[in-house]
Amino acid sequence: MAKVGYIFLATADEQYTRDKEWMHQYGCVQVVEEESAQEKDRPLWKQLMNNLDRGDELVISKFSNALRGVRELATFAEFCRIKVIRIISIQDAFDSNDILFPETKPSDVLRMIGSMPEECAVLRKAAAHIIQLQHNIVPLKNHSNKALVKQEREKTIVKMYLENHSIDEIFAVSGFSSRSSVFRILNKHNITLNRGPHRGPLGKRNQEE
Repeated sequence: MAKVGYIFLATADEQYTRDKEWMHQYGCVQVVEEESAQEKDRPLWKQLMNNLDRGDELVISKFSNALRGVRELATFAEFCRIKVIRIISIQDAFDSNDILFPETKPSDVLRMIGSMPEECAVLRKAAAHIIQLQHNIVPLKNHSNKALVKQEREKTIVKMYLENHSIDEIFAVSGFSSRSSVFRILNKHNITLNRGPHRGPLGKRNQEE
């Protein structure tokens, strides 16, 4: 009886990092991470389903992350019932053995199922958008002139923000290792944050070396 985790990396979301850590702490022998480019076929998910054995435990980030609709959910639930596979969904606070999340009520499960089509559509759109950005924007690191690389990257970051791209989307194509660098560039160009949890003028930040 093995514990295995699965996460579909639709966006550069810090929640996935926390979920992955949860899976490791729970004792998963492996955490399968499917890239957004594989949204259509999900080959790693199919391999995982083919290799699960009777009595195994499957830990997912969220039902709408691992599955693409209510129809897949029904097929998945029947598969796990037949093979006696325990299902744990971290963000949905769901445990098919009713052990880990005793506070979860039947109404919570029904609400999760009802919201699944909308959540799956949003996730699929986000994954497709990330793929489009990666294909359409030339990687800046390929330029030979370092000053030009820096200038073009800053222009891209500012342009994307003004075109209402999210910080996660900008970070995904920026080449930076942390989101703070994205905020530093916006601050440098006097961009006032105007949406989401980030609003108002940015304070002074240290310049990246």
